[in-house]
Amino acid sequence: MTDATAGDPCSALKWKRKSLRRLSGALGDKHPASPPTVARLLSARDYSLKVNRKQLAVSSPHRDEQFVYLQAQRDAFLERGWPVIYVDTKKRELIGLFKNAGAIWCRDPHRVNVYDFRSLAKGIAIPYGIYDATHNAGFVYVGTSSDTSEFAVAAIRWWWQTDGCKDYPEAPELLILADGGGSNGYRPRLWKYALQTQLVNPTGLSVTVCHYPKGASKWNWVEHRLFGPISVNWAGVPLETYRQMLKFLDHTTTQQGLIVKSILTKKKYATGIKVSDEQMAALQLTKHDTLSEWNYTIRPTLQ
Repeated sequence: MTDATAGDPCSALKWKRKSLRRLSGALGDKHPASPPTVARLLSARDYSLKVNRKQLAVSSPHRDEQFVYLQAQRDAFLERGWPVIYVDTKKRELIGLFKNAGAIWCRDPHRVNVYDFRSLAKGIAIPYGIYDATHNAGFVYVGTSSDTSEFAVAAIRWWWQTDGCKDYPEAPELLILADGGGSNGYRPRLWKYALQTQLVNPTGLSVTVCHYPKGASKWNWVEHRLFGPISVNWAGVPLETYRQMLKFLDHTTTQQGLIVKSILTKKKYATGIKVSDEQMAALQLTKHDTLSEWNYTIRPTLQ
């Protein structure tokens, strides 16, 4: 191992350059040892295995500034008693006998498909989550076609029409805290256009949007306050039908009193919709002075 050993000269840490099979072959007939035996011998001599470690985070130079501004906006809305919601799309699920991560106490394990082929599924489910921190309430709008900006805005409008307008009857404005990418990202034109035409104008509600900076989606409360408990609730159980999925969603709760409501929509949301420069210019969109690409307000169109 003299020529096949590397390490840190300032510590006892060392590792090998050759594979177990090559080392086993180099021993020859005089000292035969199988690759597993070589592995045990190396371990006894303080050679160690290593795995990839996620430490290189992609971060925006304006990350801290955006977090400070986002927090200030949230505090200002909460102080006035106006609604603040956190939004995002949870990973899509295959409906049918497919393995669901996790383990449960049961007599026999569920038998599921060996392969996660889309052709074996009864359909797909795209859960769009909305978390209202003031009421510790989650709302999940489950789609069956595509995760588009129109789908995201439809989910928010559903929340506002069913609960938001009742919980905040006097509020003139809504604050949405969203990730910087995806269907509700700061780049898609359709996101802003759909907010104007499908939410702001029909309801008369002004909407301010603040996006989390790149690489900071884990700080979005909808991830750990809503999606986390949902994943724990249906862990280890295949989502065989849409009805079963909605049942799991509606029965999700926490010790802090989380309440979840869900609805299924089978509306087809088209992809590839283009928004023209003229349509964008007609939007009643005001960019904030601070990091204007990430922070903006859309107000109702004057009649």
